[in-house]
Amino acid sequence: MSTFSHGGNITRLERLTGMPAGRILDFSANINPLGPPEWLRSVVSSTLERIVHYPDPECTALVQAASKRYGVRPEEIITGNGSTEIIHLLPKALNFARALIPVPSYADYHAAVASAGLTVKTLSLREEEDFHLNVARLASELNGGEIVFLCSPNNPTGLVFDARSLRNLAKDRPDTFFVIDEAFADFVEDMESLTVDRPANVAVLISLTKIFAIPGLRLGIALASPGIVEAVKQIQPFWSVNALAQTVGEAALQDLDYIERSRRFVSERREELATDLNTIPGLTVYPGTANFLLIRIDRTGIDSISLAEKTLRDGVAIRICDNFEGLDKRFFRVAVRTGPENRRLCEALRRALGIGAKASRKRPTPALMFQGTSSNAGKSVLTAAMCRILLQDGLRPAPFKAQNMSLNSFVTLDGGEMGRAQVVQAQACRLDPDVRMNPILLKPNSDTGSQVIVMGRPVGNMDVGEYVKYKSTAFDAVKRAYDSLADEYDVIVPEGAGSPGEVNLKHHDIVNMQMARYAEAPVLLVGDIDRGGVYASFIGTMEVLAEWERALVAGFVVNRFRGNKDLLGPAHEFVFRHTCRPVLGVVQYFQNLGLPEEDSVSFKGGLFDEGEYTGDRVEVALIDLPHISNFTDFDALRLEPDVHVKRVKRAEDLNRPDVIVIPGSKNVPGDLKYLKERGLDKRIRELTMSGDAELVGICGGFQMIGARIADPHHLESDGKTIDGLGLLDVTTVLALEKTLTRAEAVHMESGLTVRGYEIHHGVSDSGGIAPLLDHGNGISSGARSSDGRVWGTYMHGIFDADEFRRWFVNRFKARRGLPLGTEIGVRYDLEPALDRLAEAVRGSLDMDFVYKLMRL
Repeated sequence: MSTFSHGGNITRLERLTGMPAGRILDFSANINPLGPPEWLRSVVSSTLERIVHYPDPECTALVQAASKRYGVRPEEIITGNGSTEIIHLLPKALNFARALIPVPSYADYHAAVASAGLTVKTLSLREEEDFHLNVARLASELNGGEIVFLCSPNNPTGLVFDARSLRNLAKDRPDTFFVIDEAFADFVEDMESLTVDRPANVAVLISLTKIFAIPGLRLGIALASPGIVEAVKQIQPFWSVNALAQTVGEAALQDLDYIERSRRFVSERREELATDLNTIPGLTVYPGTANFLLIRIDRTGIDSISLAEKTLRDGVAIRICDNFEGLDKRFFRVAVRTGPENRRLCEALRRALGIGAKASRKRPTPALMFQGTSSNAGKSVLTAAMCRILLQDGLRPAPFKAQNMSLNSFVTLDGGEMGRAQVVQAQACRLDPDVRMNPILLKPNSDTGSQVIVMGRPVGNMDVGEYVKYKSTAFDAVKRAYDSLADEYDVIVPEGAGSPGEVNLKHHDIVNMQMARYAEAPVLLVGDIDRGGVYASFIGTMEVLAEWERALVAGFVVNRFRGNKDLLGPAHEFVFRHTCRPVLGVVQYFQNLGLPEEDSVSFKGGLFDEGEYTGDRVEVALIDLPHISNFTDFDALRLEPDVHVKRVKRAEDLNRPDVIVIPGSKNVPGDLKYLKERGLDKRIRELTMSGDAELVGICGGFQMIGARIADPHHLESDGKTIDGLGLLDVTTVLALEKTLTRAEAVHMESGLTVRGYEIHHGVSDSGGIAPLLDHGNGISSGARSSDGRVWGTYMHGIFDADEFRRWFVNRFKARRGLPLGTEIGVRYDLEPALDRLAEAVRGSLDMDFVYKLMRL
């Protein structure tokens, strides 16, 4: 290992450890821990079609970009296959016989001047002076006619030399040529660069590969006098910089925001890392300014070589520094990486040195996150399945979704509002629903706005712009909720939203990759093969992810497959070649799963469309409102074998059903207007008043079938009072305070107990109309007409009660002379469905791989 001349030899590290590159934390190469900028992949992809042509030998666009960036003429710019190529070309292009190199410093300086036939003299920087460069001492060693190689910040010490003193020295010694290597300068805050006011006898080397994390592309630049530039070009091979590197370099030179962000990030992480390293007895940390730190071992019986061997067995690579002249086997260097990675380095060093682990933050709670290539890809169902699988295997799991946009909500026992999908997932864990499982709920009330609910309570209505500004506050709540759950449970199964590849949303994301990074959760990307294009979706999603986001994706899950899985092998190989990620499972298409659908996407997509009405079943017409909420109220009815539920959007489709249901709505005035514009209001009145159909209103639907709705606080409208359908003499006022409660009552006509929950701003006055439900203690709610054919309630979930639902269905069967169902046709119990789901998904996924991902 002591023969390594450069860090970052990942191929050698793989061979030494037997580990794949992805499992090795490489602290031996000083590369930007943020990884390449997000634009890199698209720039490379768009350039690929040009690789059928030779690259521009003059690097015209790249040189122009460098000229603009550094304020120099194009003829003062050298481009090269990494700055190392330019380092090797300069001594050959210059007419000097000697070289002076202050050491320790980058070893290739010595190799470059030696290969050019120069006599090399070194100037040792003194360890007792912490390897600072004494410019006066350097000046005393100059005789003229030599080339001097200096690195600022120095590699490996990370120290910046005084630019003003060096500039003055160069001007005083015109017979000496100075090569100033500023490969790591972009990482240093407020560094004075020699690119500014550069003397004629100075060349400044600039590396784009370090700051933009593209060492594999090889791209370097030097600024020098035109004569020097021309001399280098005379001996430089043609096409030294390939087309990809040229295009990437052109973009990189214009991205100053990324450099500034990287500089801030590295500065913060470097200080944290130095602090942690200084707590390890026997290590001396030198105060570097770049993206790496030089460390000395002050313990007997161990040197950097044996230390590196031990940490490498732990999957952590450090840079041994005994090949830097002026350093010995006591010294090693480490890059600055992300916070979790830096902590892992310190833990590995402590173990290698035989020192007890530092009391620090506990290991993150194991987690596995499901994200989708689109909405309705099935990630909610798979999250529920994984929750039940983990429960069956003796663990205590909990679900989590940072932000859910849904009109299907639920009220917890303590009166908090959360998304229904997380309620089902909680049931899969056999837990009471808890708003911490869905800390942010967005309930759309227009095309561009939503009611924002944080930790179960509404905080206001916001349009898109307002919510984006609020997101940092929302994410603080999300992190607190997650941490609280993670402290209580063995494993967390987070779910994403929509797609992580939404390029217009990613920069303020709090639910997909940002959440996965916070939870330190590997991600399984779910795609719906039934809709087609699933493999293109996998590859396309990966293509638009930043490198740090890609690193979180562990594999793919093909969902809703019908057919022979063996036929998918070539497609899986294709995906792996493009992404280096495996397909970890193919989940079958579940017919009649028996679980509530995750969102209105399924409802709008035809969930309730089962063909034409037939005469042997009770016909339920469910009005499809633009802002429908809580359509899961009718899941239990849909599962009954003698009930046909059909969604209806047009008056002409409303034939002669047994019952018409107007469901909940997040925008009652808007949806009422919709009914009137479509003529649905007239058809509903006609069928109801003729006695051909019974009319039921749930929550917002209850308000609509009444006489009037007032919105004095402008919650859902411009504040006007509007007329309802007038089929019940009920007046509703939308109040500021939102009612959120669990409810249990006796249905007064049937005498049967029903249970559910209420979520509404409306306060409805039914006057002398008969109530629908008796809550006991003299409290009643809802309203019904004298003949019982028109009724409404705020209770969501009223049809989930098996006995009441059978009574309700049998009433219509009796009216039509159909045989009555004497037994409960369907027990609306999710337990068997969840167990069936878990069994099917367990058999579809590579569970051994999944458990390793979660470190279980």
